[in-house]
Amino acid sequence: MNIALIAHDAKKKLMQNFCIAYRGILDKHRLYATETTGRLIEEVTGLQLHKYLAGHLGGEQQIGALIESNELDLVIFLTDPDSAQSHEMSLNRSIGRLCDIHNIPIATNLATAELLIKSLDRGDMEWREMYK
Repeated sequence: MNIALIAHDAKKKLMQNFCIAYRGILDKHRLYATETTGRLIEEVTGLQLHKYLAGHLGGEQQIGALIESNELDLVIFLTDPDSAQSHEMSLNRSIGRLCDIHNIPIATNLATAELLIKSLDRGDMEWREMYK
């Protein structure tokens, strides 16, 4: 499965810890991330990720293009609801909207991310293969 990992600045450490905790599951899949988030994940986990530009430099559009072309199966996007940065809120709205349009599961908080990653490990996401 193809998984995108994105995190607002205030949630990058949480994303690192999530990826450490679920490294064994994530290692079985193809991982994509925006530049900074991807680099931080690689540093602490050793996982290999395909990194796109930073979100505000075009990574948002690159991840969005993967969603639009049905190349992603799951998006974990840890958002900061208190973010005052307009590019972060814009990223949140556009990625979430695209996932809704293209029926791609998205987690925007740790609780949902854990539910989806455990579901993935159980095989509950196999429907994505048929959906493609």
